[in-house]
Amino acid sequence: MNVERSPLWLAAMLALVLAEAGWRIGRGRGYDGRAALTTLGLVLGNLPFAAMNAAVLSLLFGAVWAAAPIHWSADHWATWAGGFLAVEFAYYWFHRASHRIRWIWASHSVHHSAEQMTLLASLRLGWTNLFSAGWVFYVPLIFAGLPPFVLVALLALNLRYQFFLHTEAVGRLGPIELVFNTPAHHRLHHASNDAYIDKNYGGVLILFDRLFGTLAHEKAGEPIRYGLAHRPATANPLRLAFREWAMMLSDARRARGWRAKAHALLAMPQIRELP
Repeated sequence: MNVERSPLWLAAMLALVLAEAGWRIGRGRGYDGRAALTTLGLVLGNLPFAAMNAAVLSLLFGAVWAAAPIHWSADHWATWAGGFLAVEFAYYWFHRASHRIRWIWASHSVHHSAEQMTLLASLRLGWTNLFSAGWVFYVPLIFAGLPPFVLVALLALNLRYQFFLHTEAVGRLGPIELVFNTPAHHRLHHASNDAYIDKNYGGVLILFDRLFGTLAHEKAGEPIRYGLAHRPATANPLRLAFREWAMMLSDARRARGWRAKAHALLAMPQIRELP
C-alpha cells in the first residue's frame, strides 16, 4: 500500500491540519492562509516530478540491488530492525548534507521557506530532489543488502512520522526527547536564528544528533524565527522551487576558474545569506 497516498492517511492529515488551524486561531497565533495556498501550489506542482523521481529511482535502486553481493531477506525481522537504524543513519547524513552543500540545499531550501511552523508546511518540498541527488545517501544501503522495498517503506514511514513534528501545538515531551525527534526538536531545526541554525537533523530519532554534536535546545530569551535567513519571503511556488538554483548557477557562471565555480555550487549555504 502506498502509505503517502492512501485515502485514510490523506483524511487523517486533512483532519489534523484543520484542527491545528483552529487551535492556532483560537489562541491568537494566526494562520497564514496565503502560505497555505503556496504550499498547496508546491504540492500540486510536485506531482509530475514525484512520478518521475519514482520511476527513475525504481530503475536505479533495482540495478544496484541486482549488483549487490548479498541480499537480506525482507521476511526477517532483523532486516527491518537493522534497516530502520540504517535508514535513520543515512537520513541524518542526507539531511545534514542538505544544509551544508549548496547543490542539495537548492532543493531542500523550499522546505524551510515557511514562516509559520504548521503541519501543512511539512508538505513544502522541492521539485528538484532527483537532480540534487540526495538519494545517493541511500544507495550504499541497497548495495549492502537492504531490499529496495524495505528501504522505500522505512523511508516513507520516517517521513510520515516527521509530518507530526511540524507544529507548535505540542510542547516539550520530557524523557521521550532523549531518544526520539519531537516537535520541540524540529521547531528549532526550522529556526533561522544564528544561535539555532543547522541543528537537529534526525528523522525519527535524535540519537545521531547527540552522537555527532548537532543537538540543540531552545534558549530562554531567544524565540524561534522561521523561514529562510536573508531571503525575502515569496508566495510564488515557481519562484520558491527554482530561486536557489537560479542564484547558485548565476554565482557559478560569474565565478572565475573551476575552483571558484565548484565553490559556488558546493559551498556551505552561508552563501545563501548574502543580499
